[in-house]
Formats: sequence, C-alpha cells, structure tokens
Amino acid sequence: MTSIKQQMLSGVFYTAIAKYSGIIISLIVMAVLARLLRPDDFGVMAIATVIINFFNIFTNIGFSSAIIQNKRLTPKDINNIYMFTIWLGIILSILFFFSAWGIASYYRDNQLIHICHLLSISLFFSAVSIVPNTLFYKNKNFKFIAYRTFFIQFSVGILSIIAALLGAGLYPLTIQPILSSALILGVSLKKYPQKIQWTVGIESVKKIWNYSIYQFLFNVVNYFTRNLDKLLIGKYMGMTPLGYYEKSYRLMMLPLQNITYVITPVMHPILSDYQNDMKKLAYSHERITRLLAFIGFPLGILLFFSAQELVLCVFGKQWIPSIPIFKILSLTVGIQLILSSSGSFYQAGNDTRGLFISGTFSAIVSVSSIIIGIFYFSSLEAIAWCIFISFCINFIQCYWQLYSCMLHRKILFFYKQLLSPIIVSAIIGSILYLISLFSEQWNIVISLIFKTVFSIIVWGIYIQYTKEYDIISKVKKITLKIKKR
Repeated sequence: MTSIKQQMLSGVFYTAIAKYSGIIISLIVMAVLARLLRPDDFGVMAIATVIINFFNIFTNIGFSSAIIQNKRLTPKDINNIYMFTIWLGIILSILFFFSAWGIASYYRDNQLIHICHLLSISLFFSAVSIVPNTLFYKNKNFKFIAYRTFFIQFSVGILSIIAALLGAGLYPLTIQPILSSALILGVSLKKYPQKIQWTVGIESVKKIWNYSIYQFLFNVVNYFTRNLDKLLIGKYMGMTPLGYYEKSYRLMMLPLQNITYVITPVMHPILSDYQNDMKKLAYSHERITRLLAFIGFPLGILLFFSAQELVLCVFGKQWIPSIPIFKILSLTVGIQLILSSSGSFYQAGNDTRGLFISGTFSAIVSVSSIIIGIFYFSSLEAIAWCIFISFCINFIQCYWQLYSCMLHRKILFFYKQLLSPIIVSAIIGSILYLISLFSEQWNIVISLIFKTVFSIIVWGIYIQYTKEYDIISKVKKITLKIKKR
C-alpha cells in the first residue's frame, strides 16, 4: 500500500502546479481590476459574496466530506444524493434571487439587486456540482483536478480583465463565481456522469446524515466567523472602508489560500483511509504541523515588513489606507495556515461533532472580537487587532480539544513542532526590521525583491543548519541526475 507521505507528495505536487501558476493569474487580475474599479465597487461585491457564501453552506450540508469518508456508498446512493442537491439548488437559487431586494434595502445600495440576481445562477451550479466534483477527491484524481483548476483560473481571469477594460463597471467581479461554477459542473459531469431521476434521494442522504450534519453545523458557524466582519463593516462603517478592509484581507489570504488549497484538499481523502488508527493520525498531524509552521510563520513576518511595497505594487496609491490593516492581518497567516489542517483530522477521525464544538467556540470568540472592534474602537486597525487576538485564542482551544478528546495524546507533542519555526521567524523579523530602517527611500519593487530574497536565504540557511531539510544534498542529487542525462 502506498504510504501517506507518497500519496500526500503526489497530490500536493499536482495541486501545487495548478495553484502556484494560478497565483500569477490572480495577481494580474486583482491588479487590473483594482485600478479600473472604485473601492466601493469591491465593497458592494464583498457584501454580495458574503451573503451568497451563506446560501452555499446549505447547498452542501456537509455532503462532500461525508461522501469522501463513507466507503460503503454505492453508485446508486451517489446518484440519489446528486438528485437531492439538484432540488436543493433550485430552491436555494430562487430564495436568493428574491432576497435581492431585501439585501439591497438593508444596505441601501440598489446595485446589489442586479449582482445578487446574477450570482443566483452560480448558486445553482455550485449545488449541482457538489457530488460529481467530490468524486474527484474521493478517488484521489489530484492530477486531473490540477489541470482543471488551472484551465478555469486562466479562462475566467482573461474574461474578467477584458470585461473590465470594456467598461463593464463592477460586473466583471461576477464573472469569476458564475463561470467557474458552470465550468466545474460541466467538467465534473463529463468525468463522473450522473442520471436525472424523479427522486429526492432521502434514503441515501440518511446514510451520511449523522456524519454530515455536524460538518454542516460547523460550516454554518465558520461562515459567521469568517464573514461577520464584512457584513458589519459594510453596514456600520460604509462601503468604502469595507473596500479597503476587504482588499487588505484578500491580499493577505492570497498566499494563504494558495498554500492551504494545495495541501488541505489532499489531506482528508488520504487520511480517511486511516480513520481507525489514531496513533498514525497523530504522527501525521505533527509532521504536517511542523511543515506548515515553517512556511506560515516566516511568511507572515515577511508580509508584515513588506506590506507597503505589496499594496502599492499590486493595487496602487489609492489603496494606501489598506496598508496598516494588511500589516496586522499578515500576523495571522502562520496561525491560520496551521488551523486550516485541523478540520481534515477531525473529519478523518470521524469526529465532526468535535469539529462543530471547536467551531462554535471559535465563532463566539471571533464574533465578540469583531463587535468590540467595530462598536467600541470604531476603526479598521482595531478590528484587525481584535481578529488577530481571536485567532490566537481559537488556536489554543482547537488543538487542546483535538489532542485531549480525539487523539488522546499530550499537547506537548504539538507545541514542540512550533518551537523551531518560531525561532527562524524571529530571526527573519529582526533582520527585516533593520532593513526597513534603511529602505524607506528605496524603489518599492527593489525593496520588495530585496526583502523577499533575503528572507528566503536566511530561511534556507536555518533549515540547512538545523538539519530540518538537507537542501544541499537534494540540490546535488538533482544536479547529478541532470548531468547523467
């Protein structure tokens, strides 16, 4: 049997090819649209996106992870669940379509009516694609997923830029969710075709309900944890401040997503094979945590000290108010990167109930911090600091629960994995602080390149010196193979 490491490396390799090539596409699209559209345009789209994401929770109801985890589902069960998602998608799309007027009235912006009407199309496609798309992950077709992802990113990015250049207003922002969901559905059904039948599929849904219900409840509370800040900022501080906040948050999430989306989609399908071996799951978790910490903590420090250069390079001078927010949020990158892996282990250990409990605690802490930031301090920077504190508290709680209640292992094994990554991050941060004192008058592109290259060199030296990874030996082996060819 192929080991966890081999399966993970294979899955991560193909997913990384698509995702990291997609970073360039995403940056180009974001840079072009940020210069063609106003901050309040992004604020309006942020509100619409937050609300449709809430409806999207109900299109899934935890089915994806349940289908991956359950090894006893028959092709007939899969098809029945597919039919259930079709009926669910129709109902939710109609509800979202007719809720557009209420949403626009609440936020006093009539643009939301047309945006929500358009996005109701993507809501239906997203619901119908859940089952066939999940089968790619269940069968570990990571190579195919990688090619599909790159094709969709490239196509949608080009069309969005063309529409923006032709003066389509904020509507280019709707192209990505609509076209992406349609293409995913088309490609998924081509690979895993399903039959249209006159059935609701309740009997098959019941087989996965006990597992999926807690996953669904976790998704609900996680939604509010992730999106309440945008909803409240848009309502009580205005669309322009929301635009600044949303843009800084998205820039912070860009490297984070392009790391987590490479690793986490691969984890649950592979780890589900070891759902009855807690010792192996615990060992795998600590190895993955150490890897993510060595990536996330130094990356967050680099983003913090390169905030000004990044915002000005990517978005331009009109987005200067986003810089201090981005700096604070960048400090959460390492914590978020590690936390992103926790859900896969709760799922693989058949403990979606524990995932829900942890998510509920996280929601209470996060919502409280956001409310304090908005209504007590009334500033975007204060909100960012409150979010940072809430992530720290949630980080401690999540892993205490995972280790004490599911893995039944001392939490000390987990915290040991973080020590060395924190040390190298502190070294990089100290050096970047000194560089920042002398680089204020430098060209922003040169400053960004210098800080990035220097951080990578310091990180590489530390990794090599501490024997975390023998980079020199690996380079020698690759060079030797090239010479033999």
